[in-house]
Amino acid sequence: MITRLQLTKPVPHSLNSTLLMSAGPQRRAFGRALVSCAMIAASALLPTYAQAQSSPAAASTAATTAASLANWSQQVREFAGTFAADPEIPTAWAMQVLGQAQYNKRVKRLMTPAPGTTSTVRDWQAYQARLVSAARIESGVQFWRRNRATLADVEAQWGVPASVIVGIIGIETSYGQNMGNIRVLDALATLAFDYPTEHPRATERAAYFRKELEEFLRLCHTNGLDPLAVTGSFAGAMGIPQFMPSNWTLYGEDYNRSGAVNLISSTDDAIASVANYLRAHGWRPNQPAYFEVDLQQTTPEQMRTLLAPDILPSFDMVGLTALGVSLLPAKQQYDGQMALVELKNGENPPEYVIGTENFYAVTRYNQSSYYALAVLKLGEAVEQRLKALQLPVTPAATAPSAAAAPTPTPQASTPNNE
Repeated sequence: MITRLQLTKPVPHSLNSTLLMSAGPQRRAFGRALVSCAMIAASALLPTYAQAQSSPAAASTAATTAASLANWSQQVREFAGTFAADPEIPTAWAMQVLGQAQYNKRVKRLMTPAPGTTSTVRDWQAYQARLVSAARIESGVQFWRRNRATLADVEAQWGVPASVIVGIIGIETSYGQNMGNIRVLDALATLAFDYPTEHPRATERAAYFRKELEEFLRLCHTNGLDPLAVTGSFAGAMGIPQFMPSNWTLYGEDYNRSGAVNLISSTDDAIASVANYLRAHGWRPNQPAYFEVDLQQTTPEQMRTLLAPDILPSFDMVGLTALGVSLLPAKQQYDGQMALVELKNGENPPEYVIGTENFYAVTRYNQSSYYALAVLKLGEAVEQRLKALQLPVTPAATAPSAAAAPTPTPQASTPNNE
């Protein structure tokens, strides 16, 4: 069981627990106009906008649109100019691609904080019911059966359980069935050049998406991808595992030795890349990700101490015991650092688990404890369903390793599903 305990003053959980998936792009095309860039001897197609209507409201809207367009065009020209000194990307090619980027109003709206609102009320039970559904579990069973040789081999190489990989891919894209249908070029350009100013970290976030746009262009040019055809989430995450462009470059694995990492249509590459990402972000092989917990002996003051670090593993076994915490089943031991993770349930009492370094590693994929526990619960449910159906979890003979797993080195990166 997961312990439920009503606190007088529960410590707020600061991480975002919303998992957004993209729907239709609903792009607004501005058209294109030929412009010249003084710093580069190349031409580019840049957006234009429709003429304003005659009503006062339309005139006001048109003025705002014109201002946004002027800002957009200038930033596109300046950004394209940065490739003049980049030997990997032809400047003319970069400008030609950027000139075809379309401003996406829906992308901006999804990134804009709603005025006068506070954080969404979190409800773990509702979140779990939505993501760990019977349909997703059954799809996971079929995915595991189709890919059990690769899952077993990747688990042996990287030390990341097949259940965790299945859980991540299941929640990210329903096992590759929903990889997003917004053009990645448009999403990244919109957020790079017109990030919502209402966001408290707008400047920082715009800079981040500029880097991702640059990495996306480099990725497409290097791997022969059509930058006008690649689709993904409203934040620019791509493929079966929903990697941002920089993470594709840093952690993508060419498992099947095709000569290039393919996270869009190669399930093998996607499985290995998820494992590689988790290892690089602190996953410890042969160790649990979380424990159920008994908090009956914990006082309100001790609870505040336990929750102060949020989900960052900060307590060893001795420290937890001193604060009245008991792992379940009884007498469980763990030699690493742990955290008490609080999962709110709307108006009902919150629930708690003890998260290990492996739990924290999953939150580096998407910075939400709700997401991490849903991933783990989904993977467990799929594995249990396989066993209940008496279906093999691993192949009779594990296939030879397609590639030797590298020794992962933790690197600074930004989470997927930005």
